[in-house]
Amino acid sequence: MGATASAPKVQLDVEGLDRGLGFFGLLWASETSIIGSGWLFGALGAALIAGPSAIFGWILASIIVAVLALIHAELGCVFPVTGGTSRFPHYAFGSFAGATFGWASYLQAASVAPIEVLAAIQYLSTAHWASGWYKHQSTGPGTLSGAGIAAAIVLMIIFVVLNLIGIRWLARISNAITTWKVFIPVITIIILILGHFHSGNFGHAGGGFFAPSSPVKAIIETLPAGIVFSLLGFEQAVQLAGEAKDPQAHLAKAIIGSVVIGAIVYILVQVAFLGALDPHILTANGGWTTLAAPAKGVGGAVAHDIGNLNAGPFYTVASLAGVGWLATVLRIDAVISPSGTGLVYTTSASRLSFGMSKNGFLPVAFEKIDPRTKAPIFSVIVAAIIGLLFLLPFPSWSALVNVVTAASVLMYAAAPISLAALRLQKPDLHRPYRVPAAGFLAPAGFMGASFIIIFSGWETYTTLMVAVLLGYLLIWLSYTFKLNPKAPAMDWQGAPWIVGYFIGMLIISYLGAFGPGGIIGGIGIFKHALDQGGTDDIGLGGTLAATAVWSLAVYYWALSARLPESKVDEYVQEVYPAADSIASH
Repeated sequence: MGATASAPKVQLDVEGLDRGLGFFGLLWASETSIIGSGWLFGALGAALIAGPSAIFGWILASIIVAVLALIHAELGCVFPVTGGTSRFPHYAFGSFAGATFGWASYLQAASVAPIEVLAAIQYLSTAHWASGWYKHQSTGPGTLSGAGIAAAIVLMIIFVVLNLIGIRWLARISNAITTWKVFIPVITIIILILGHFHSGNFGHAGGGFFAPSSPVKAIIETLPAGIVFSLLGFEQAVQLAGEAKDPQAHLAKAIIGSVVIGAIVYILVQVAFLGALDPHILTANGGWTTLAAPAKGVGGAVAHDIGNLNAGPFYTVASLAGVGWLATVLRIDAVISPSGTGLVYTTSASRLSFGMSKNGFLPVAFEKIDPRTKAPIFSVIVAAIIGLLFLLPFPSWSALVNVVTAASVLMYAAAPISLAALRLQKPDLHRPYRVPAAGFLAPAGFMGASFIIIFSGWETYTTLMVAVLLGYLLIWLSYTFKLNPKAPAMDWQGAPWIVGYFIGMLIISYLGAFGPGGIIGGIGIFKHALDQGGTDDIGLGGTLAATAVWSLAVYYWALSARLPESKVDEYVQEVYPAADSIASH
């Protein structure tokens, strides 16, 4: 339904932030988040699991992410507010839902900056002068050394400084970086496919197109291992909608455009990587799925090349192909590309905490804005500090990517249900963009997000639940010590379906086909407590069926627990000051 005579108009400029972003600023904010460390490491990570059939993983993930992007496009146009992903569920289901999914949004945004920094440092370790920054392991991915962590801290400090300059300057810097970031993968694809392509890598050299013994499960496992993470980022335009000149005209186009560009680039990047790697490396080490470390008995130059491949995949591919100048450019890009993404996510995390404070969940200090730069100072600094904490338990790209992916799709999962609820609650609001076939795509989007969470594995899911509980603790402290006078009364009617969803997913994950044996379960205090799940008692088919059924059950359970229209009007007053007037129409 479009606008009606009684439909209120959106109220902009109520949050005190600088509305300086146009269409390309929004598009490039999302694109610079999508094309980050994922293009540098995602192709290798997927190939290690599924070989050439990883291409199907990119296609499947692109479809799921595209559906979620369409849903965010509608919500962002209707509610062009800062930190939107943390506020949509609040509008539809109340404060408990807003606090839960707002924290998930913040968690993923704060953790992306360090993962991009890790990628940059890891890639730089292929240079002689930085070789001590990354310690290789004989049994799999390595970790950053003390010097590597120190370099990562310096990069995080630079992100803070650039964010404090303000959104207009940030947009100019980000636009230039993103243009570079899109250009370099495209050039790499063209050079490797046209001049250094080995078709045999898709067959006998790498162990066959469907190399793993269980190819369907392997393709599924590529999604949380780097593919979905690589495609994430479209929501950055949503998070920055409160700083856009004309969000209702530009937001949907920016979101959808960023996903289309990202999906095309990543699929071609995977093809180029698979075809361009020196076949001798594959045959000597036993195929794609053994390249995480040198095989037994493999040493010398091959072992050295495999070590470099894991530290800097495309740099090594270009070097072995004899394209030295491209290898040099790729090493430079390994700093620029992840840094651009980390820069934007530091911005996004600060805007999410700003939004959660506006909703009353975090201390009011998170809303403090510098009058000169219009940047939320306290929010930016705290986002960087929390990001630095992720460097301690997760000192490598591959160790952190699963948990970031799970937190991201948990954030995304709230959007399809919020869209369906708000269409029922506020049908008269003007929707500049409407998701087609929302009655099908909304539950499908929620189901897709649930699948990816389950695919992440038992260790990752339980780690995520620990992080959610930590968020509840922080919000409780803010309420208890009255650190925000706007703290709303808790709307507990959303708690049953949210807690029920978490518990149901916990049971499915425990009995399901994904785990243990994951990376997160081997870290610190989680090793012994969380390594018993993923028993595979219900098998792959049972895991997929149980996740689908439980997702649909929770979807309709949530819709039945949506807020009444009058309560929605109360929560959206800042955006639609006249919203309370349409309840009677």
